[in-house]
Amino acid sequence: MAKRDYYEVLGLSKGASSSEIKKAYRKLALKYHPDKNPDDKEAEEKFKEAAEAYEVLSNPEKKQRYDQYGHAGMGGAAGGGGFGGGGMSMDDIFSQFGDIFGGAGFGGFSGFGGQGGGRTRRRNRGSNIRVKVSLDLKDIVNGVEKKIKVKKYVSCKSCSGSGAEGNSGFDTCDTCGGSGQVNRVTNTFLGQMQTASTCPKCGGEGKTITNKCNTCHGDGIVKDDETIELKIPAGVEGGMQLSVSGKGNMGARNGVAGDLIVLIEEEEHPELKRDGNNILYDLYISFADAILGTEVTVPTVNGKAKIKIEAGTQGGKVLRLRSKGIPDVNGYRTGDQLVNINVWTPQNLSKEEKGLVEKLKGSKNFEPQPTSNDKGFFGRMRDYFN
Repeated sequence: MAKRDYYEVLGLSKGASSSEIKKAYRKLALKYHPDKNPDDKEAEEKFKEAAEAYEVLSNPEKKQRYDQYGHAGMGGAAGGGGFGGGGMSMDDIFSQFGDIFGGAGFGGFSGFGGQGGGRTRRRNRGSNIRVKVSLDLKDIVNGVEKKIKVKKYVSCKSCSGSGAEGNSGFDTCDTCGGSGQVNRVTNTFLGQMQTASTCPKCGGEGKTITNKCNTCHGDGIVKDDETIELKIPAGVEGGMQLSVSGKGNMGARNGVAGDLIVLIEEEEHPELKRDGNNILYDLYISFADAILGTEVTVPTVNGKAKIKIEAGTQGGKVLRLRSKGIPDVNGYRTGDQLVNINVWTPQNLSKEEKGLVEKLKGSKNFEPQPTSNDKGFFGRMRDYFN
Protein backbone atom coordinates (compact mmCIF):
# COMPACT_ATOMS: atom_id res chain seq x y z
CA MET A 1 0.00 0.00 0.00
CA ALA A 2 1.32 3.45 -0.93
CA LYS A 3 2.52 5.65 1.88
CA ARG A 4 0.35 8.56 2.90
CA ASP A 5 1.67 12.08 2.53
CA TYR A 6 3.51 13.07 5.71
CA TYR A 7 1.63 16.36 5.97
CA GLU A 8 -1.64 14.46 5.62
CA VAL A 9 -0.56 12.06 8.39
CA LEU A 10 -0.03 14.97 10.78
CA GLY A 11 -3.05 16.88 9.53
CA LEU A 12 -0.99 19.85 8.36
CA SER A 13 -0.52 21.96 5.26
CA LYS A 14 2.83 22.06 3.46
CA GLY A 15 3.78 25.45 4.91
CA ALA A 16 3.48 24.30 8.54
CA SER A 17 6.06 25.70 10.97
CA SER A 18 8.36 23.55 13.12
CA SER A 19 6.29 24.30 16.23
CA GLU A 20 3.09 23.28 14.43
CA ILE A 21 4.74 20.06 13.27
CA LYS A 22 5.87 19.24 16.80
CA LYS A 23 2.47 20.07 18.27
CA ALA A 24 0.62 17.94 15.71
CA TYR A 25 2.95 14.97 16.25
CA ARG A 26 2.66 15.20 20.04
CA LYS A 27 -1.13 15.18 19.78
CA LEU A 28 -1.15 12.03 17.62
CA ALA A 29 1.61 10.35 19.64
CA LEU A 30 -0.36 10.81 22.84
CA LYS A 31 -3.56 9.60 21.17
CA TYR A 32 -2.00 6.40 19.79
CA HIS A 33 0.64 5.80 22.49
CA PRO A 34 1.02 2.04 23.20
CA ASP A 35 0.45 2.56 26.93
CA LYS A 36 -2.92 4.09 26.14
CA ASN A 37 -3.80 1.48 23.50
CA PRO A 38 -2.44 -1.88 24.73
CA ASP A 39 -2.51 -4.73 22.18
CA ASP A 40 -4.04 -2.45 19.54
CA LYS A 41 -2.13 -3.11 16.32
CA GLU A 42 -3.95 -0.38 14.38
CA ALA A 43 -3.05 2.23 17.01
CA GLU A 44 0.55 0.99 17.01
CA GLU A 45 0.79 1.42 13.23
CA LYS A 46 -0.65 4.94 13.43
CA PHE A 47 1.82 5.71 16.24
CA LYS A 48 4.69 4.56 13.99
CA GLU A 49 3.29 6.41 10.98
CA ALA A 50 3.10 9.67 12.93
CA ALA A 51 6.64 9.18 14.25
CA GLU A 52 7.96 8.54 10.74
CA ALA A 53 6.29 11.71 9.46
CA TYR A 54 7.69 13.73 12.37
CA GLU A 55 11.18 12.26 11.93
CA VAL A 56 11.29 13.67 8.39
CA LEU A 57 9.38 16.95 8.77
CA SER A 58 11.13 17.98 11.98
CA ASN A 59 14.52 17.74 10.27
CA PRO A 60 15.04 20.81 8.01
CA GLU A 61 17.30 18.93 5.61
CA LYS A 62 14.97 15.94 5.24
CA LYS A 63 11.93 18.21 5.07
CA GLN A 64 13.49 20.13 2.17
CA ARG A 65 14.15 16.90 0.26
CA TYR A 66 10.65 15.63 0.98
CA ASP A 67 9.04 18.91 -0.11
CA GLN A 68 10.99 18.74 -3.38
CA TYR A 69 10.88 15.03 -4.24
CA GLY A 70 8.19 13.50 -2.03
CA HIS A 71 8.70 9.97 -0.72
CA ALA A 72 11.20 9.30 -3.52
CA GLY A 73 13.54 11.87 -2.00
CA MET A 74 13.53 9.78 1.14
CA GLY A 75 14.42 6.76 -0.99
CA GLY A 76 10.93 5.31 -0.96
CA ALA A 77 11.47 3.82 -4.41
CA ALA A 78 14.65 2.05 -3.40
CA GLY A 79 12.98 -1.15 -2.33
CA GLY A 80 15.00 -3.35 -0.03
CA GLY A 81 17.98 -1.05 0.11
CA GLY A 82 16.82 0.54 3.34
CA PHE A 83 16.42 4.08 2.02
CA GLY A 84 13.94 6.44 3.53
CA GLY A 85 12.39 7.68 6.70
CA GLY A 86 10.35 4.49 7.11
CA GLY A 87 11.07 1.24 8.91
CA MET A 88 11.27 2.86 12.35
CA SER A 89 10.94 0.41 15.21
CA MET A 90 9.22 1.28 18.48
CA ASP A 91 12.68 1.23 20.01
CA ASP A 92 13.84 3.93 17.57
CA ILE A 93 10.80 6.06 18.28
CA PHE A 94 11.16 6.04 22.04
CA SER A 95 14.91 6.58 21.89
CA GLN A 96 14.65 9.52 19.49
CA PHE A 97 11.44 11.21 20.50
CA GLY A 98 10.84 10.11 24.09
CA ASP A 99 11.22 13.68 25.31
CA ILE A 100 8.38 14.86 23.07
CA PHE A 101 5.88 13.60 25.65
CA GLY A 102 7.27 15.91 28.34
CA GLY A 103 5.34 15.46 31.57
CA ALA A 104 2.37 13.82 29.90
CA GLY A 105 2.25 11.08 32.47
CA PHE A 106 2.82 8.07 30.22
CA GLY A 107 5.03 5.39 31.62
CA GLY A 108 7.87 3.74 29.76
CA PHE A 109 6.73 1.19 27.22
CA SER A 110 7.64 -2.07 28.90
CA GLY A 111 9.14 -3.69 25.82
CA PHE A 112 11.65 -0.90 25.20
CA GLY A 113 13.77 -0.34 28.27
CA GLY A 114 11.16 1.28 30.49
CA GLN A 115 10.70 0.69 34.19
CA GLY A 116 7.03 -0.13 34.34
CA GLY A 117 5.94 3.13 35.94
CA GLY A 118 8.73 5.52 34.96
CA ARG A 119 9.91 7.24 31.84
CA THR A 120 11.68 5.30 29.11
CA ARG A 121 15.42 5.26 29.58
CA ARG A 122 17.41 7.15 27.03
CA ARG A 123 19.35 5.21 24.44
CA ASN A 124 22.32 6.85 22.80
CA ARG A 125 21.85 7.61 19.14
CA GLY A 126 24.85 7.45 16.82
CA SER A 127 25.65 10.25 14.42
CA ASN A 128 24.80 10.24 10.72
CA ILE A 129 27.48 9.55 8.11
CA ARG A 130 27.61 11.36 4.76
CA VAL A 131 29.09 9.79 1.66
CA LYS A 132 29.18 10.75 -2.02
CA VAL A 133 28.28 8.24 -4.72
CA SER A 134 29.17 9.03 -8.32
CA LEU A 135 26.86 7.62 -11.01
CA ASP A 136 27.18 7.57 -14.77
CA LEU A 137 24.20 8.15 -17.05
CA LYS A 138 23.59 4.42 -17.48
CA ASP A 139 23.35 3.94 -13.70
CA ILE A 140 20.85 6.81 -13.51
CA VAL A 141 18.65 5.47 -16.32
CA ASN A 142 18.57 1.87 -15.10
CA GLY A 143 19.05 2.18 -11.36
CA VAL A 144 22.00 0.44 -9.79
CA GLU A 145 23.19 -1.60 -6.83
CA LYS A 146 26.49 -0.49 -5.36
CA LYS A 147 28.70 -1.69 -2.54
CA ILE A 148 30.58 0.95 -0.60
CA LYS A 149 33.05 0.58 2.23
CA VAL A 150 32.45 2.96 5.13
CA LYS A 151 34.66 3.53 8.16
CA LYS A 152 32.29 3.94 11.07
CA TYR A 153 31.62 3.22 14.72
CA VAL A 154 30.27 -0.31 15.19
CA SER A 155 29.29 -2.29 18.25
CA CYS A 156 32.30 -3.57 20.21
CA LYS A 157 32.58 -7.36 19.85
CA SER A 158 34.53 -7.80 23.08
CA CYS A 159 31.66 -6.61 25.27
CA SER A 160 28.80 -7.02 22.77
CA GLY A 161 28.33 -3.28 22.85
CA SER A 162 27.62 -3.02 26.57
CA GLY A 163 30.87 -1.22 27.47
CA ALA A 164 31.41 -3.53 30.47
CA GLU A 165 34.34 -5.94 30.86
CA GLY A 166 33.34 -9.59 31.17
CA ASN A 167 30.48 -10.15 33.58
CA SER A 168 31.24 -7.12 35.72
CA GLY A 169 27.85 -5.66 34.95
CA PHE A 170 26.35 -2.35 35.98
CA ASP A 171 25.26 -0.45 39.03
CA THR A 172 22.09 1.59 39.26
CA CYS A 173 22.96 5.25 38.90
CA ASP A 174 22.98 6.83 42.37
CA THR A 175 22.13 10.25 41.00
CA CYS A 176 18.85 9.45 39.23
CA GLY A 177 18.03 6.16 40.96
CA GLY A 178 17.96 4.34 37.62
CA SER A 179 15.32 6.51 35.95
CA GLY A 180 17.77 8.32 33.68
CA GLN A 181 16.08 11.60 34.62
CA VAL A 182 16.61 14.13 37.36
CA ASN A 183 13.75 16.33 38.50
CA ARG A 184 14.04 19.91 39.60
CA VAL A 185 11.38 21.93 41.40
CA THR A 186 11.43 25.70 41.02
CA ASN A 187 9.17 28.32 42.52
CA THR A 188 7.49 30.71 40.10
CA PHE A 189 4.78 33.33 40.50
CA LEU A 190 2.38 30.66 39.22
CA GLY A 191 3.49 28.25 41.93
CA GLN A 192 5.89 25.33 41.92
CA MET A 193 7.03 24.00 38.55
CA GLN A 194 8.67 20.63 38.10
CA THR A 195 11.02 19.99 35.17
CA ALA A 196 12.83 16.81 34.15
CA SER A 197 16.20 16.62 32.42
CA THR A 198 18.66 13.93 31.41
CA CYS A 199 20.78 12.69 34.28
CA PRO A 200 24.27 14.25 33.93
CA LYS A 201 26.04 11.27 35.51
CA CYS A 202 24.69 8.35 33.48
CA GLY A 203 23.63 10.30 30.39
CA GLY A 204 20.05 9.08 30.73
CA GLU A 205 20.89 5.37 30.78
CA GLY A 206 19.98 4.87 34.43
CA LYS A 207 23.08 2.78 35.14
CA THR A 208 26.84 3.04 35.41
CA ILE A 209 29.50 0.50 34.44
CA THR A 210 31.34 -1.16 37.31
CA ASN A 211 34.33 -2.26 35.16
CA LYS A 212 34.90 -0.79 31.68
CA CYS A 213 35.74 -2.95 28.66
CA ASN A 214 39.45 -2.87 27.83
CA THR A 215 38.77 -2.74 24.08
CA CYS A 216 36.28 0.12 23.82
CA HIS A 217 37.04 1.71 27.24
CA GLY A 218 33.39 1.67 28.24
CA ASP A 219 31.95 3.26 25.08
CA GLY A 220 30.58 0.03 23.64
CA ILE A 221 31.67 1.11 20.13
CA VAL A 222 34.89 0.89 18.10
CA LYS A 223 35.97 2.12 14.65
CA ASP A 224 35.80 -0.46 11.88
CA ASP A 225 35.09 -0.85 8.17
CA GLU A 226 31.68 -2.00 6.97
CA THR A 227 30.62 -2.80 3.43
CA ILE A 228 27.13 -1.50 2.76
CA GLU A 229 24.95 -2.47 -0.20
CA LEU A 230 22.94 0.37 -1.72
CA LYS A 231 19.98 0.04 -4.06
CA ILE A 232 19.77 3.34 -5.91
CA PRO A 233 16.54 3.85 -7.87
CA ALA A 234 16.43 4.96 -11.49
CA GLY A 235 15.91 8.65 -12.16
CA VAL A 236 17.97 10.17 -9.35
CA GLU A 237 19.89 13.34 -10.13
CA GLY A 238 22.97 15.16 -8.92
CA GLY A 239 22.44 16.90 -5.60
CA MET A 240 19.73 14.52 -4.44
CA GLN A 241 20.32 12.92 -1.05
CA LEU A 242 19.09 9.47 -0.06
CA SER A 243 19.00 8.20 3.49
CA VAL A 244 19.81 4.62 4.54
CA SER A 245 18.21 4.11 7.92
CA GLY A 246 20.37 2.60 10.65
CA LYS A 247 23.61 2.46 8.63
CA GLY A 248 25.35 5.40 10.29
CA ASN A 249 27.53 5.33 13.40
CA MET A 250 26.36 3.03 16.18
CA GLY A 251 25.27 4.73 19.38
CA ALA A 252 27.34 4.14 22.50
CA ARG A 253 26.55 1.18 24.76
CA ASN A 254 23.99 -0.66 22.64
CA GLY A 255 22.45 2.56 21.41
CA VAL A 256 20.64 3.27 18.18
CA ALA A 257 22.57 3.64 14.92
CA GLY A 258 22.37 6.87 12.96
CA ASP A 259 21.66 7.05 9.23
CA LEU A 260 23.87 6.92 6.17
CA ILE A 261 23.23 9.99 4.00
CA VAL A 262 24.11 9.34 0.35
CA LEU A 263 24.77 12.38 -1.85
CA ILE A 264 24.30 11.65 -5.55
CA GLU A 265 26.84 13.02 -8.03
CA GLU A 266 26.45 12.70 -11.81
CA GLU A 267 29.33 11.91 -14.16
CA GLU A 268 29.30 13.62 -17.55
CA HIS A 269 28.65 11.41 -20.57
CA PRO A 270 31.05 12.02 -23.48
CA GLU A 271 28.22 12.34 -26.05
CA LEU A 272 24.86 12.57 -24.30
CA LYS A 273 23.57 15.39 -22.13
CA ARG A 274 20.84 15.25 -19.52
CA ASP A 275 18.01 17.79 -19.57
CA GLY A 276 15.55 16.87 -16.83
CA ASN A 277 14.19 13.46 -17.83
CA ASN A 278 15.20 13.92 -21.47
CA ILE A 279 18.55 13.12 -23.05
CA LEU A 280 20.00 15.40 -25.71
CA TYR A 281 22.29 14.40 -28.56
CA ASP A 282 23.80 16.61 -31.29
CA LEU A 283 23.99 14.79 -34.64
CA TYR A 284 26.09 16.30 -37.43
CA ILE A 285 25.31 15.27 -41.00
CA SER A 286 26.90 16.32 -44.27
CA PHE A 287 25.39 18.79 -46.73
CA ALA A 288 24.91 15.92 -49.20
CA ASP A 289 23.16 13.66 -46.67
CA ALA A 290 20.82 16.48 -45.73
CA ILE A 291 19.86 16.84 -49.42
CA LEU A 292 19.64 13.17 -50.38
CA GLY A 293 18.67 11.60 -47.06
CA THR A 294 20.44 8.78 -45.26
CA GLU A 295 20.28 6.35 -42.37
CA VAL A 296 22.57 6.88 -39.37
CA THR A 297 23.29 5.21 -36.05
CA VAL A 298 23.18 7.33 -32.89
CA PRO A 299 24.30 6.41 -29.36
CA THR A 300 21.74 5.86 -26.60
CA VAL A 301 22.33 5.12 -22.93
CA ASN A 302 21.81 1.39 -23.39
CA GLY A 303 23.31 0.91 -26.85
CA LYS A 304 22.66 2.37 -30.29
CA ALA A 305 19.63 3.24 -32.40
CA LYS A 306 19.21 3.63 -36.17
CA ILE A 307 17.35 6.69 -37.39
CA LYS A 308 16.32 7.74 -40.87
CA ILE A 309 17.22 11.21 -42.14
CA GLU A 310 14.63 12.22 -44.69
CA ALA A 311 15.75 13.86 -47.94
CA GLY A 312 15.69 17.63 -47.65
CA THR A 313 16.14 17.66 -43.85
CA GLN A 314 16.80 21.16 -42.52
CA GLY A 315 19.45 21.95 -39.93
CA GLY A 316 17.92 22.39 -36.47
CA LYS A 317 15.28 19.71 -36.89
CA VAL A 318 14.78 17.66 -33.73
CA LEU A 319 14.00 13.93 -33.91
CA ARG A 320 12.43 12.29 -30.86
CA LEU A 321 13.28 8.77 -29.72
CA ARG A 322 10.35 7.89 -27.47
CA SER A 323 11.09 6.53 -23.97
CA LYS A 324 14.85 6.51 -24.58
CA GLY A 325 15.39 9.05 -21.81
CA ILE A 326 15.43 8.89 -18.03
CA PRO A 327 12.63 7.45 -15.85
CA ASP A 328 11.01 9.81 -13.39
CA VAL A 329 12.26 9.00 -9.89
CA ASN A 330 8.62 8.72 -8.77
CA GLY A 331 7.89 6.29 -11.61
CA TYR A 332 5.36 8.50 -13.41
CA ARG A 333 6.91 8.51 -16.89
CA THR A 334 10.12 8.04 -18.87
CA GLY A 335 11.68 10.88 -20.83
CA ASP A 336 12.76 10.82 -24.47
CA GLN A 337 16.03 11.17 -26.34
CA LEU A 338 16.05 14.27 -28.52
CA VAL A 339 18.36 14.22 -31.53
CA ASN A 340 19.23 17.70 -32.81
CA ILE A 341 20.18 17.70 -36.50
CA ASN A 342 23.11 19.91 -37.43
CA VAL A 343 24.00 20.25 -41.13
CA TRP A 344 27.76 20.55 -41.41
CA THR A 345 28.91 23.28 -43.81
CA PRO A 346 32.30 22.43 -45.36
CA GLN A 347 34.92 25.14 -44.85
CA ASN A 348 37.81 24.01 -47.04
CA LEU A 349 36.83 23.19 -50.63
CA SER A 350 39.03 22.31 -53.57
CA LYS A 351 38.85 24.32 -56.80
CA GLU A 352 36.80 21.57 -58.45
CA GLU A 353 34.37 21.39 -55.49
CA LYS A 354 33.89 25.15 -55.54
CA GLY A 355 33.14 24.95 -59.25
CA LEU A 356 30.40 22.35 -58.64
CA VAL A 357 28.83 24.46 -55.90
CA GLU A 358 28.92 27.54 -58.14
CA LYS A 359 26.96 25.62 -60.76
CA LEU A 360 24.37 24.56 -58.20
CA LYS A 361 24.12 28.03 -56.75
CA GLY A 362 22.20 29.31 -59.71
CA SER A 363 19.52 26.61 -59.46
CA LYS A 364 16.13 27.68 -58.11
CA ASN A 365 16.05 24.54 -55.96
CA PHE A 366 18.98 25.91 -53.95
CA GLU A 367 17.19 29.14 -53.09
CA PRO A 368 15.62 29.17 -49.58
CA GLN A 369 11.89 28.46 -49.90
CA PRO A 370 10.67 27.83 -46.32
CA THR A 371 7.14 26.51 -45.84
CA SER A 372 4.93 26.49 -42.74
CA ASN A 373 6.43 23.11 -41.85
CA ASP A 374 9.95 24.55 -41.76
CA LYS A 375 10.00 26.13 -38.32
CA GLY A 376 12.66 28.57 -37.25
CA PHE A 377 14.50 28.61 -33.95
CA PHE A 378 11.70 30.21 -31.93
CA GLY A 379 9.11 27.87 -33.35
CA ARG A 380 11.19 24.84 -32.45
CA MET A 381 11.73 26.15 -28.92
CA ARG A 382 7.99 26.72 -28.52
CA ASP A 383 7.27 23.14 -29.59
CA TYR A 384 10.01 21.81 -27.34
CA PHE A 385 8.72 23.48 -24.18
CA ASN A 386 5.10 22.74 -24.97
